[in-house]
Amino acid sequence: MLRKLFFAFVITLFSGFIAHAQQYYLFVGSYNRDKDKDGVYLFRFNYQTGALQQVSATKGILNPSFLTLSPDGKYIYACSEAQTPNVGGVSSFAFDSVKETVTLLDRQDSGGDNPAYVGVDPTGKWLICANYSGGSLSIFPLTGGGHIAPAKQTIAFKDSSVVRSRQLSSHIHAAVFSPDGHYAFFPDLGADKIHAYQLVPDAAAPLQPANPPFTRTTPGSGPRHITFHSRLPMAYCIEEISGTVTAYQYHAGKLDSLQRVDARLATSQADYGSADIHISPDGRFLYASTREDANSIFIYSINQQNGRLKQISVESTQGKHPRNFVIDPTGKFLLVANQKTGNIVVFKRDQKSGLLKKTGVEVTLPNPSSLQIRAYAR
Repeated sequence: MLRKLFFAFVITLFSGFIAHAQQYYLFVGSYNRDKDKDGVYLFRFNYQTGALQQVSATKGILNPSFLTLSPDGKYIYACSEAQTPNVGGVSSFAFDSVKETVTLLDRQDSGGDNPAYVGVDPTGKWLICANYSGGSLSIFPLTGGGHIAPAKQTIAFKDSSVVRSRQLSSHIHAAVFSPDGHYAFFPDLGADKIHAYQLVPDAAAPLQPANPPFTRTTPGSGPRHITFHSRLPMAYCIEEISGTVTAYQYHAGKLDSLQRVDARLATSQADYGSADIHISPDGRFLYASTREDANSIFIYSINQQNGRLKQISVESTQGKHPRNFVIDPTGKFLLVANQKTGNIVVFKRDQKSGLLKKTGVEVTLPNPSSLQIRAYAR
């Protein structure tokens, strides 16, 4: 018994030492409306208290509305949702965690108007992009040092669906690799489809249609973002228009619908504005944000045997238009970017119950729209 207690003490002490030897950083993308204004913000994040301290802000990119990090954390990739025809782009930045600097490196045309999402494969060799207004997707080779080569392939869609005010044409809203990096998924809000491609790195066209090439969602649902479970063979998609989340069983590029649950407060809206979706690091809880009148985070437990969801709570985001949120790597905190009220709110996350509690930590900046957080060695 004493031996077990001793080893438990050593493990706790060692874990504390490792955590203390790390610095956590929060990266924020925003709608700056002008590339000469600050667009990408850097904050130190205190993993013990949730406190945020701004370090810097970077200009030189218009509306960096969504950010993602390279697998090694050295580079930041952003899409420039210009809201102007023919000027959509993807850009890269170098992050120096010692000097705490973010430096603009590279830019390429995105292959379509208003890119809304970028994703990187686990090897750090490929960048994929979802062009919302353009109804297209693109894939770019990453040539090393954070640099982006011109698009290797761009695929455009001409689909539509039943909600005429939102679905007259395809709107690709996310670009997400499967955990093993062998497949890429692109929710199409305008067509009620999730397009699926296999990554074939050596092919002239590296994205090859999967079998099947797409999964149909419920008509009028408007699939927006998709996320994969870290252990279970499951994927979850938040549907913007219908205010719902669909759980899928996943295997080798194929999605099979298992369950559909509400992520909405009212039942009479035509468009619920559901936005973002993430799973806790321990895989036990799923969180989904909804905008419009709700401005809330919906919390679900995940059945660890079959992946089914059960709603357990709803928490106000303390602002308007929670476009994006993130859970820190420790699983202790959830941070929400409320775009229209210009505030980032930090919640304490109970790791046993999954519930959220306000910490009182809040920072303000113009139109925050994307959050990424990561730990770096000191």
